[in-house]
Amino acid sequence: MKSRIVFIFIGIIGLWSLLMMRAAYLQFLPNDRLNSLQNRQFQTKVTLQARRGAIVDRNGRDLAMSATAYSLYADPKIIENRKAAAKKLSKVLGQSYESVYAKIKDGNKRFVWIQRMLEQDKADEIKKWEIRGLSFVEEWRRVYPNETLLAQTVGFLGIEGQGLEGLELGFDQSLRGNQKKVMVKRDARGRPLINDGLMFIENPDGNELRLTVDSDLQYTLESELANAVQTFDADHAVGVVLDAKTSAVLALASAPTFDLNKAQKAAADNRRNKTVTDAFEPGSTLKTLVIASALREGVLQPNTKFFCENGAYRVGDKVIKEAEAHEKFGDITAAEILAVSSNIGTTKIAFKLGQDKLRQSLMDFGFGQKLGVDLPGEARGIVQGLPWKPIALSNISFGHGIATTPIQMANAYAAIANGGVLNTPFIVQSVRDSETGELTETKVKPIRRVLTSEQAAQMRAMLLGVTTLKIGSGANARVDGFMVAGKTGTAQKVNPNGRGYLRGAYVSSFAGFIPANDPKFVIYIAVDSPKKGYYGAKVAAPVFSRVASYAVRKEGIAPLPGVLAETNTKNFNSMKTAINQKAALDKIARAIATADSATESSSAATSTAKVESALATLTTQELDKAAEVAPKEVVPNLMKMTTREVLRQVSGQNLKVKFVGNGSMVSEMIPAAGSNLPDDKNITVILK
Repeated sequence: MKSRIVFIFIGIIGLWSLLMMRAAYLQFLPNDRLNSLQNRQFQTKVTLQARRGAIVDRNGRDLAMSATAYSLYADPKIIENRKAAAKKLSKVLGQSYESVYAKIKDGNKRFVWIQRMLEQDKADEIKKWEIRGLSFVEEWRRVYPNETLLAQTVGFLGIEGQGLEGLELGFDQSLRGNQKKVMVKRDARGRPLINDGLMFIENPDGNELRLTVDSDLQYTLESELANAVQTFDADHAVGVVLDAKTSAVLALASAPTFDLNKAQKAAADNRRNKTVTDAFEPGSTLKTLVIASALREGVLQPNTKFFCENGAYRVGDKVIKEAEAHEKFGDITAAEILAVSSNIGTTKIAFKLGQDKLRQSLMDFGFGQKLGVDLPGEARGIVQGLPWKPIALSNISFGHGIATTPIQMANAYAAIANGGVLNTPFIVQSVRDSETGELTETKVKPIRRVLTSEQAAQMRAMLLGVTTLKIGSGANARVDGFMVAGKTGTAQKVNPNGRGYLRGAYVSSFAGFIPANDPKFVIYIAVDSPKKGYYGAKVAAPVFSRVASYAVRKEGIAPLPGVLAETNTKNFNSMKTAINQKAALDKIARAIATADSATESSSAATSTAKVESALATLTTQELDKAAEVAPKEVVPNLMKMTTREVLRQVSGQNLKVKFVGNGSMVSEMIPAAGSNLPDDKNITVILK
């Protein structure tokens, strides 16, 4: 019996020893699994946003920044008089007593948010009460110091700090950085405990975006668009300003706009960045690209003549007319067709070019596809698939039956302005890493060459005629002392709720660049549904003029002296004194082409001096004399055509075609396509 008691005692001592050893092991030796279990059971994390990166303009001016805000939370269990606290909070926070009390009435809760992102004055007032169970954490609140400036492009945030629109959405991950975690102790039942020693895990701030936008130019553009909407009682207006050489976005606007600090209260239509998201029929601004397409395919030269049917041209069962009943043009050159904006002339050019080549060329200029601009929501626009009926080809030639976005149109004109290269537009100049300071800069991204430098110079010369001459449609776009090149556009507005067009509704536009001899700025203006006038020449061209005038003067570009400045206000008495006659046109084209070559081999100052010197010799008398020069006809491009296509192409023209060989397709021409037509008008084509 005694031995049994001894064994039991020894056994109990042994068990206690094992338990003591196990307890010591658990207490003093590290165990990752148990530590993790303890953290999950007795700690919780409340997620807070890190400081969001700033958005600044090209000169470092803040467009979007983060300011300190205070978020109020409560531990209802330790609030002594919850009803009294709710009553005081409701007055300061602007909330109903019921909604505040509902958050804190449950005494079993240990953590609840009362309100996020409070201003400092409200936080300071609540702190004065010294109510046990109420406390704050610091967060970051997004502030837009310029309110409406660049609103649709910058975009805004949601209540949880996530980007909802614009650059705030497109660069959300880069701007937001990592999130902060607030560590909060929990009791044995898993409820959060409020204490004064909250532990923050500090994470790097978001990256800074530096834009290509100039805030001063942006303000001017927005002001002019708002003025146009008010003056002409329009629905809205859009504008784009690009760097002519790189397609960097210098200004981008849509009116009406909205206050970014009150974005949630703004109408959805005003928040949309229409310059990249909205596509519409461009009207006559597309004629420039149709003529450029024909020029690059060798179908015409600036002085190639087309008979414009004295104002009425039948295409199938439709009759194409000019914009005004009194416009009854006969034989006029391609440059004159552009200057007077002839629908019939452009139709004939499109017919001569053909639907296959025209569609491919329009796609090459960036229409019907996304350009890859670094803004969310970019639209493709619409370029219909082939085949096109003759009436569709005619309509497309003067900007109907096709839809383009404002940034697409501006970028296409930039390709003409910069010497023939289509670039990808961009608005983010650089991204600066907040932790390392490393700067990632955006490089110019050429897409493709669409024109030779010579062809681009010819197009710039023709577009100069649109604004310089009395017969041109763009006289209201002139800027005193500077050469302006561009094209007006007036398009009927498509009915969004059915087929056809809205009665009496138009989109008035102007696309161009300045200075024409050495382009720096490409500007596109479009005004939607103006009710007090609707022609692009009256509505959009003056807006272009004022924005362009501000841009060149802010840049410090010196106006041209003498004759050229006067040319902007000269009265040309007839179409025969037009700048597009061959002698004058060639001189302007050569002068502008000189700028391209000079820029590559010398300084900008030397280049400008050479251009001014060359252009200074272009006098009004010479223009008048140039009108008397009989323009030479050029050999049409018949390459790779069948015999039947050749006969159809030359039908109605006073040409004599001789076929040599037994092949089915033209492989060689004598003289070559685009060269001067011989006096006897004989052309030899070799078939293989």
